[in-house]
Amino acid sequence: MDPGWLIRPSGLVPYAEAFELMHTLAERRLAGEIPDTLILLEHAPVYTCGKRWKPEHLRWAQAQMEAAGAELHFVDRGGSVTFHGPGQLVGYPIVDLGPKPDVVGYVRKLEEVVIRACADAGIEGLGRNEVNSGVWAADRKVCAIGVRVMRARVTLHGFALNCSTDLSWYEAIVPCGLTEHGVTSLSEIAARWVTVEQIGPHIVRHFESVFGLPRGQVEPAGSSSGAD
Repeated sequence: MDPGWLIRPSGLVPYAEAFELMHTLAERRLAGEIPDTLILLEHAPVYTCGKRWKPEHLRWAQAQMEAAGAELHFVDRGGSVTFHGPGQLVGYPIVDLGPKPDVVGYVRKLEEVVIRACADAGIEGLGRNEVNSGVWAADRKVCAIGVRVMRARVTLHGFALNCSTDLSWYEAIVPCGLTEHGVTSLSEIAARWVTVEQIGPHIVRHFESVFGLPRGQVEPAGSSSGAD
């Protein structure tokens, strides 16, 4: 098996740029041109609405979001509305699930990656919700997951882990459309500053182990979104 690619852009990546990159890579993965790939990045402030969004999940109008410095995008993943921004580690795996994809199993693997990575960073006690996807600290979500499977085979979108995220951004929405649950961050849970830079290497290591990718990822030259 070829080593997987790791693409790790520097700085805050505009959402539209990452959206284009992940779709381009997914098409290439379908064509067998590239190996499984993990994009890890931070976004500039943005709200994204998946296929299950409802108007009542947006507490602010788009103009109010933009005045606060955030964009609003309507996208092709599952789930409802979420926030991406500084202090949040976003992962977009481009993975070939094979001819008989187990999408639920794939989501469970993403949750496992995050739970293990956080435990490595000294943040124990995170788990799953019996009904809703993601990673949870009791009834508060610390990591949202929303995916799409292109042509019933290759994954798009992924997970968003709040590390040191300013949680006031979530006041604009009903996160994931869940009115009875709140959100939190690793920094809030641990009562200490937990950064994207600290968590990133743990995510990479456990993504390798959970998904069975060999060591020695390659960052492809010439990829967009500022990958280096």
